[in-house]
Amino acid sequence: MAFAKPISGAQIEEMSFPSLGSAGSVTIGQPKDRWTMLFVYRGKHCPRCKRFLDKLNASLAAWTEVLDVVVVSADTKEKAAADLEELGWDFDLCYGMTEAQMRSLGLYVSSPLSNAETTGMFAEPGAFGIRPNGTLMLVDISNGPAARPDLDELLDGMKFNIENDRPERGTA
Repeated sequence: MAFAKPISGAQIEEMSFPSLGSAGSVTIGQPKDRWTMLFVYRGKHCPRCKRFLDKLNASLAAWTEVLDVVVVSADTKEKAAADLEELGWDFDLCYGMTEAQMRSLGLYVSSPLSNAETTGMFAEPGAFGIRPNGTLMLVDISNGPAARPDLDELLDGMKFNIENDRPERGTA
């Protein structure tokens, strides 16, 4: 299957994810008042994801000063709720990302190595900076759990991009 890169500057497909937060669901890709940073993680089975999300949670106030934060995986509601209970994250945790949604964002998709890992297809990590009009400003995808953006650098860069209304890069 061919792997289609997401196109910076392009409108992303509108998609909704069920959420453990008070809203019940989160939708991206539609116009809104604020920027959004979408973080896709592999799921409950991934200890690297949990460490990354712990770091995000520790700096969440700085992130939410600037933009909305959405965190999603393909996990079931039960797995997401177990992580939330165990780790006490403050961000709105979404779950149930479909394979079609993963592919729409250009994410690498993996099948489990065993049932001990997880039982269904899941997305490898990704981070997406989304403008208020629903277009992609920044795309960071990985084909495995070891490659992640530095959260401090990413937040600093997003602040600069937002404050200076920087254009998308990588469009040539």
